[in-house]
Amino acid sequence: MAPRPNLTGFDPKKAAASVTKLGNDPWARYEAWRYTGPFTRFQRFKGAFPGLGIATVAFAGYLVYEEMFTKTEHDEHH
Repeated sequence: MAPRPNLTGFDPKKAAASVTKLGNDPWARYEAWRYTGPFTRFQRFKGAFPGLGIATVAFAGYLVYEEMFTKTEHDEHH
């Protein structure tokens, strides 16, 4: 039995070949820089909150200082 003709003109093999890594996208090399080096998802997330680490350490140090070295009158008379 002969293969049926394709009525739509769509060839899945040609479509799969055109979606290779390089593909036929003329803008592919211009878009590639967005996902490499300092622009990876992790690097963008890491830079989203500058100073958060320093602020967390400073706040933790403040809490430790307050707990250890400051006394109020309310702590003793309850």
